[in-house]
Amino acid sequence: MGAKLSGPGGQGGRTIEQNSDINVTPFVDVMLVLLIIFMVAAPLATVSIRLDLPPAVPSTDPNPKEPVYITIQETGELFIATVPTTIATLAADVCAAQEVTTDCREERVFVRAQPEVRYNQFMEVMNEMQEKGFFKVGLLNEDIE
Repeated sequence: MGAKLSGPGGQGGRTIEQNSDINVTPFVDVMLVLLIIFMVAAPLATVSIRLDLPPAVPSTDPNPKEPVYITIQETGELFIATVPTTIATLAADVCAAQEVTTDCREERVFVRAQPEVRYNQFMEVMNEMQEKGFFKVGLLNEDIE
């Protein structure tokens, strides 16, 4: 805080009052110094990493395979596309729906659930897929209007 002395036209002499205004000059000076420091230090903080990406190769397959969709209803029922299934036969039904000659666990599988499905029902399906060796499992979210 500073003090302010009254001028010569004061009443009965000099009186001292407190000045509660903030002195912003040191604040501006500090901010300008910090700005200069950050402007000098910012280019030094950028690190360039050499990244070798493989070239983009267009797909030669004219008919790519559709992934299998597992749907979980709010009642707990499971469907692969429109065919009902159970948790016990889920892995075998997913392999049958993919119609591949190689390992069916290497193909994409998407899981979607209705908004009212409980978390434990969803995780039961995810755990079953993981236990059976399906690791390329994606999750689908549909907008609710």
